[in-house]
Amino acid sequence: MSALPRELLLGLAALSLGTLAGAVPTRPAAAQTGDVATATIIDTSGQPVGTARFTQQGGQVSVDVTASNLAPGFHGFHVHAIGICDPAATFTTAGGHLNLTGTTHGDHSGDMPSLYVNADGTGRMTAALDRFTIADLLDGDGSAVMIHADPDNFAWIPSRYSVTLDETTLSTGDAGARVACGVIERAGG
Repeated sequence: MSALPRELLLGLAALSLGTLAGAVPTRPAAAQTGDVATATIIDTSGQPVGTARFTQQGGQVSVDVTASNLAPGFHGFHVHAIGICDPAATFTTAGGHLNLTGTTHGDHSGDMPSLYVNADGTGRMTAALDRFTIADLLDGDGSAVMIHADPDNFAWIPSRYSVTLDETTLSTGDAGARVACGVIERAGG
């Protein structure tokens, strides 16, 4: 049996790789880096007070929120586990924080930076997070974005205070009442 010339072997290898690359299904670019979900955020009277946009960018999700008619100061801002925002139930229908890994607050998948609201009642924030994907947000029971009345302590109290963290701090970061909520939905659908 004679050996094939080196050039022929290299050509066959390149042809095989090219054929394989063309035969392997790939995800559309939009699903990888352009998948988008949005939420219209309403207050406890059912009035719109803001919007949130979630855009998949590789392994991160860019979160862009704008809000108005809120009390000035820092507000806890989270993704909650259920996509139901019922103002009559003060948004308790949205469940607790999205928690894909079963951790305590400060490390919940849905924990996001606090939203700062200016003296005129408006706030805007953009963050890039790797704690969840658009697919996580749009799972079987959906998700909701929540704005709380108070700042979030992220379950962190300096050890010099010799305080044992209670259940409220461990589950919510003492962020207070739920003042605004938005159901997260796939953009355009």
